[in-house]
Amino acid sequence: MKEVPNILWLEEIRKEDISSVGGKGASLGEMASIGLPVPPAFVVTAQAFRRFLVETGLDQKIFKVSDNLDVENNAALEKAADTIKALVMKAKMPASLKDDIKASYKKMSQKDLIVAVRSSATAEDLPDASFAGQQETYLNIKGEVALLSAVQNCWASLYGARAIYYRAKQGFEESTVNIAVVIQQLVHSEKAGVMFTSHPISGEPTTIIEGSWGLGEAVVSGSVSPDNYVFDQRTESITEKTIANKNVEIVPDGSHGTKLVEVDAARQDAQVLSEAEVAKLAMYGKIAENHYGIPQDVEWGIVAGTIYILQSRPITTIGKKEATSMSGQSKDAKILLKGQGAAPGTATGKVVIIRDAKDTGAVKEGDILVTRMTNPDMVPAMKKVAAIVTDEGGMTCHAAIVSRELGTPAVVGTKTGTQQLKNGQLVTVDGEMGLVYEGAVGGAAKAAGAAPGVVGSAPMITATSVKVNVSIPEAAARAAATGADGVGLLRIEHLILGLNKTPGWYISNHKEEEFVKELYDGIRIVLDAFPGKTVWVRTLDAPTDEFRNMAGGENEPMEHNPMLGWRGIRRDLQSPDQFRLQVEAFKRLWKAGYDNLGVMFPMVSHPDQFIKAKQMMAGWGVDVENATLGIMIEIPSSAIMIEDFLQAGIKFASFGTNDLIQYTLAIDRNNENVADMYNPQHPAVLSLIHSSIQKCREYGVECSICGQAGSDPKMAVWLVEHGITSISANIDAIAKIREAVARTEKRIILEAARNRDAE
Repeated sequence: MKEVPNILWLEEIRKEDISSVGGKGASLGEMASIGLPVPPAFVVTAQAFRRFLVETGLDQKIFKVSDNLDVENNAALEKAADTIKALVMKAKMPASLKDDIKASYKKMSQKDLIVAVRSSATAEDLPDASFAGQQETYLNIKGEVALLSAVQNCWASLYGARAIYYRAKQGFEESTVNIAVVIQQLVHSEKAGVMFTSHPISGEPTTIIEGSWGLGEAVVSGSVSPDNYVFDQRTESITEKTIANKNVEIVPDGSHGTKLVEVDAARQDAQVLSEAEVAKLAMYGKIAENHYGIPQDVEWGIVAGTIYILQSRPITTIGKKEATSMSGQSKDAKILLKGQGAAPGTATGKVVIIRDAKDTGAVKEGDILVTRMTNPDMVPAMKKVAAIVTDEGGMTCHAAIVSRELGTPAVVGTKTGTQQLKNGQLVTVDGEMGLVYEGAVGGAAKAAGAAPGVVGSAPMITATSVKVNVSIPEAAARAAATGADGVGLLRIEHLILGLNKTPGWYISNHKEEEFVKELYDGIRIVLDAFPGKTVWVRTLDAPTDEFRNMAGGENEPMEHNPMLGWRGIRRDLQSPDQFRLQVEAFKRLWKAGYDNLGVMFPMVSHPDQFIKAKQMMAGWGVDVENATLGIMIEIPSSAIMIEDFLQAGIKFASFGTNDLIQYTLAIDRNNENVADMYNPQHPAVLSLIHSSIQKCREYGVECSICGQAGSDPKMAVWLVEHGITSISANIDAIAKIREAVARTEKRIILEAARNRDAE
């Protein structure tokens, strides 16, 4: 294996390099690669840090201090952390590493460039564990001496008490966690903040943007209650706007560090972002979400009208906790405080006011923690409490993010919580509505542990199977937690696009085995999450314009409309080597015992294509008569000719409504001039779906839907009424679709019984 150097430049980095550059570094490299406006940067790799530990003998010393540490013992935890950090700071950085850092800094700019030095732990920003705030960031760093000191401080921060505690609770082995350091040109933001590309609780397609004056640290840390903008991606418009009083901002302090200063009176109540800036930020956010295949938490800054994307990591909190309604129970209760509902759920407990992290020893299980704003040092205490209330902050502040991850109800931005509430006072917190009530209000949990469980636990059983759509393996566990009856669509193009190399590149560079293994491993993760349940994997369906920007995409054809071009099964049939590699991954999975795997061919327009695909698979050793092979119905011709497909031997069919609607109505839903004509319930579309369902029922073949329309409860009702076998919805829609299906089935049974009684 090639040795990883001490330094990697942003242009060299992709998400596969996370073990070398950490979550921040990998994310910045990915974002730069897809054209997002990311400031220049280089990374001091995790391997450089490991060499530092080994060459100085620190690795053994650290192990001795941290081995068998009881992280619940605050005194022992603090002592161990202080000891290890002191060891790291006193150690002498190897000369070769110093020289590499100084040379890279000079390469970035001959003058002493002002940079941000950001920790990037190799276990952070994973899809199911956010490490926000666990390691340090140093802003406004200028000169070699200050830079080297900041790098060593970042290394030491890996062993802060909060970081050690968090890793222990998340199950990460201390000896396996490394740290990289990102050195990035500092953006002297005039305004900055954070954006969630989808709603961080419900997963709805609404972008939430929070911004304030100065550097973004003011928003992230909760030093200020920011402006809040809600942008609906479906209508491409701002649906909610809250302009806050922003009395402080964080700005660079001379040639080193930052300072908190008062905002001049004229700007305190002024709107930070224009509508155009909100729309552009939302567009950048959507690009990042589409690239990663999962909603993102994005940091941004704006200078002289230019937007910069500074960081992106997965949102890890969608669907973690079900919001409980207190309507009816809270009608007569006295409201003490109003703020922003930042983490759903309700809880009752006694107030404990914390003015400093050192006071957290006073916190007991089931208390209501009230503070101006939480910080990472408070995380151990935050894990104990029933709910959290803060004076400052918004949906994207530390308190909000950590509360959602912990599943703890939280209300932020109350302004006066620490003044109005008293220690020992009994209150009830409603983290959905952003309210704090006096006393115990009926129905609220007495402690965090009593709060509701995971969204979509789905106790109801329906005759119509309710399945889930999955785009990336990292989402498999969350998808399985919905209680879905299987996977109705696993898109493998996200696996392939994530490699940033076309299948053709692997073939021409004789790395076919590497490609097959990537597919095998990714699909297997999803299959393992759904034992005994069907998982339908769609073969590659990437338009040529997506391939063109990847290694090996230099010879991709220029197509006027790639959506109508060389994609889906039509491309696989003409590129047998590309198809063969996918089939090889499927063969190995079937051989390994994954008989719940089904293969679905996209963009099929004639039965001859299905027959040809079967023949090719048989030629490569697949027992096609016993394999579960099906088609997507997304071209009108496949719906019209469905009986011919059934006679050709398909084992299942699934509607891809996004394309079926566009192709039936000749509507490009991304074209603003005609987008309002995009109608999933157009009579012509419904007629094609209805006739296909009836034919599949006649032949005893499962008929499903996996397009966006399957996530609409109204459409689900219609589909059940018309006899569909299964519905596959997006992760966040499973609970509401199952409820719609169950209600419709009960109504159909009831109506049938009443009709029999009337006869």
